[in-house]
Amino acid sequence: MHFKQNSYKNHFSKGDLMNITEFQKSRFGLFIHWGIYSIPARGEWVRSNEEMKEEDYIPFANEFDPDLFDPHQWAKLAKKAGMKYAVMTAKHHDGYCMFDTKTTDWKTNRDYVREFLDAFREEGLKVGLYYSLLDWHHPDYPHYKDRHHPERNNVKYDKPICFSNYLNYMHTQIKELLTNYGKLDIMWFDFSYDNMTKDVWDAHKIVTMARTYQPDMIIDNRLEGDGVHPGTIMDAHPSFTSGDFTSPEQMIPPQGLPVPWEACITMNEHWGYCAKDTNYKSAKLIIRTLVECVSKGGNMILNVGPNARGQFPKESIHVLNKIREWMKLNEASIYGCTKCELEKPEWGRYTQKENKIYAHILDESIFDIPVKIRKEKIQDIRRLSDHSQIKIQTPWNAESFPDYTFIHIDSNSHQCPDPINTVIEITLKD
Repeated sequence: MHFKQNSYKNHFSKGDLMNITEFQKSRFGLFIHWGIYSIPARGEWVRSNEEMKEEDYIPFANEFDPDLFDPHQWAKLAKKAGMKYAVMTAKHHDGYCMFDTKTTDWKTNRDYVREFLDAFREEGLKVGLYYSLLDWHHPDYPHYKDRHHPERNNVKYDKPICFSNYLNYMHTQIKELLTNYGKLDIMWFDFSYDNMTKDVWDAHKIVTMARTYQPDMIIDNRLEGDGVHPGTIMDAHPSFTSGDFTSPEQMIPPQGLPVPWEACITMNEHWGYCAKDTNYKSAKLIIRTLVECVSKGGNMILNVGPNARGQFPKESIHVLNKIREWMKLNEASIYGCTKCELEKPEWGRYTQKENKIYAHILDESIFDIPVKIRKEKIQDIRRLSDHSQIKIQTPWNAESFPDYTFIHIDSNSHQCPDPINTVIEITLKD
């Protein structure tokens, strides 16, 4: 993995280093965006998008009663799909708390965060919490002319606020999450924008709390940045508040990044539940996206937005089950893997782990698949899904290309055995 070591040496402990390494080995996680916005079912930004008044949004809190909520089922689905960690919203931009906080009554009457954490830990997954730095409910968060706030155009809110009140409120909630819920593996803050960044949040205090109360926990980069702008994490001398990994949103960096990174990807077009959004990505596309992330040295966290009754949408369950089928046979090409020393081939992608190179063949070919490795350097070639051996040979018509080994996949057809992604494991000699 080619990342800047100085990103860690400045202010991270041995525990942090170990945890970021484990994070990178895990490669695949689950994001859960869930809150009272699942009742209007038009996405998590519904208040902002529709400039919805507070009095029109508050009733959703009284109605929220997810009678079919079963975090153990969620955890089992995630584990079977090959996910190694999960992050859930403790508070989104609407300010509504999904945990038992003493700071406000704008919260659930049941501690869904605790139940989420307990269930996922029970299945052996690492756990994290998402916390929004924005808060559209708190009276001392900027309203008028803040470009995201639902009341941004309401001159009624063109008046002074006491932002320090909000900071105290926010810091107290973060401390509650860090101290009342056992060991956390990830804290996912969201997000900085315009002048609302870093020192405005008193990010130094937040990171100090995190390092004090959860010394082995890793933190994303959004105390300084967002899904587009990474903050200082990629600088030669990143700041104390730069975070441990960066979080490109709904995109994959063309060449990867020189620091640990995690692409956050939705399953349809929304993070929170949207009843009319049926534009779900196929399992094939998601698997190939995961492979692309790993081939560039990154992680992927895939989002599910549960509905107001606490269920994963049936489309999400279908996709997760399809991913499970592929991961069950091919997970060795994902976990612990990273960018390969070979250039990206025309027919697919490579991932690598130590002396094993995984050729992810995505395109059909009427010819044998060329791999730029001399055959005398190869110890063994196998199809990963069934461990069947592939003979190392040079076809008669390829003898003038000694720098390549040609892989013959299927003698009976020109189709790949797995139309989603056929993985060939190439073991190099020591």
